[in-house]
Amino acid sequence: MKSGRPRREAAEVGPEKNKNEVDWEMRPCGMLVQRREEDDAPCNGAGGNGPMIKVNVSYGSSQHEIFVPSRSTFGEMKQIVAKRIGLDPVEQRLLFRGKEQEDEERLHLAGIKENSKVVVLEDPASKEKKLEQSQESEEVSIASEAVAGVRAEVDKLSKRVAALEVLVHDGTKVEEKKFVEPTELLMRQLLKLDGIEAQGEARVQRKAEVCRVQGLVDQLDSLKARNVNPFSDRSNAVSITTNWETFKSGVGSLKAPPPMSSSTEVTCDWEQFD
Repeated sequence: MKSGRPRREAAEVGPEKNKNEVDWEMRPCGMLVQRREEDDAPCNGAGGNGPMIKVNVSYGSSQHEIFVPSRSTFGEMKQIVAKRIGLDPVEQRLLFRGKEQEDEERLHLAGIKENSKVVVLEDPASKEKKLEQSQESEEVSIASEAVAGVRAEVDKLSKRVAALEVLVHDGTKVEEKKFVEPTELLMRQLLKLDGIEAQGEARVQRKAEVCRVQGLVDQLDSLKARNVNPFSDRSNAVSITTNWETFKSGVGSLKAPPPMSSSTEVTCDWEQFD
């Protein structure tokens, strides 16, 4: 009877012990620590070993809190920081206690612990490159707007050239100033295009517009010549060939007759008498 009682007590106490039993795990360093469930601490997706710790991140005037495994690397921390501030990991410089940390350095070896503060700076080379790209983009935008303004004026002049072409082809006599005025206006637009500093796509647009203006000027010159002489247009010109008959005297030939001597030779034959 006595031996059965302790067994009943043990049976009653046993479940309570199992309920409060602590789950332990061995870390790679040999330290035995309590296993933490995934829901016990917030996590921002970092990998690596060690319990999660909160790190305060300062970037410019903004402050952020991130959670990382205590034994992860600064390179892994950059991945988490990038999701919070939008700065690519290769563009980040992480400073802890005034010293820049390498990507391969472990947080715990550098002294990072709960509530430690890390300062994030943007890499100067990356910052300068972004500034240059921004300036180039702005310059391209300005040049594109300038080319678009010229294009609008050339569109108007192109309609005038098309109207002149219809008149000339119909045989209507057009005043010379009708050709001179649009030609001068086109040349002004050409000077505007020459003064536009353009790179990239804007440069391609400018070149195309220059070729267009030059083509319209050539077209006006051709129309002007045809307006003066309808046969100046080779496509409608009539070829006339004149065949000349050549005589011995040279008259009627394309060659002038040989010059005649201007001196007169007089020969006198005298009869002699006895």
